Amino acid sequence: MNEMKKLLEVMAQLRAPESGCPWDLAQDYRSIAPCTIEEAYEVVDAVERGDMDDLCDELGDLLFQVVFYAQIAKEEGLFDFSRVVETIAEKLIRRHPHVFDDARAATSDHGATWEKIKADERRKKGVAASHQGALSGVAVTLPALTRAVKLQKRAAHVGFDWPEIDQVLDKVQEELDEVREVLEQNQGDLRMRHEVGDLLQAVSNLARHASIDPECALREANRRFERRFGLVEAQCVELGVLPQDAALAALEAMWQKAKLAE
Repeated sequence: MNEMKKLLEVMAQLRAPESGCPWDLAQDYRSIAPCTIEEAYEVVDAVERGDMDDLCDELGDLLFQVVFYAQIAKEEGLFDFSRVVETIAEKLIRRHPHVFDDARAATSDHGATWEKIKADERRKKGVAASHQGALSGVAVTLPALTRAVKLQKRAAHVGFDWPEIDQVLDKVQEELDEVREVLEQNQGDLRMRHEVGDLLQAVSNLARHASIDPECALREANRRFERRFGLVEAQCVELGVLPQDAALAALEAMWQKAKLAE
């Protein structure tokens, strides 16, 4: 496409040794990685806000990140943007035999097929046998809740999973009781961190069993908290008091009023 060609030319010019942008020339894979994460989150934010104009803009920013990596790799003789596109196209075709295979996959469990194909791909890449476990290859840089769900899905694929959601709820309660025990016995910060971590993982597993994305759920909860606390602050202004000077019982009453207002 002419538009894509133009973007690639702009990127090449930004990285031109003699006439390019000093900032772009100073970047490498590691330095732009945080920008990539930020741009991906801004795409998600636009989606969740339902702002399609902003989504279009943020998708462009995210695409620029892909082009940036590809340009650096091209300069180093590793790969270029065309290879990136070709690789993902081939991968999508390979992972969707129920769409692209003439014989059509007989199974209706496309999730299981997807995981099996991914496992075969990891084996073909020559991953060492010691790293061939079901949980290998889940990026450690993922947000913790997202990574927890991915790890749980991998474990569930080999049979390590609660069959009923009630059992998951029991596990959440068990982990909550252990947090309470640490508090009551004053067992220290390290033990508390371990138990809170176990509780969060149990809650993420509950979200998975309920078909809820825990990252999305928590982002929505954060937005609700921001809105409601803003209403609490507005009530304090009306009463002529600062939040830190109001009694906790009064703040709780304002909070409940804010919830009802929503």
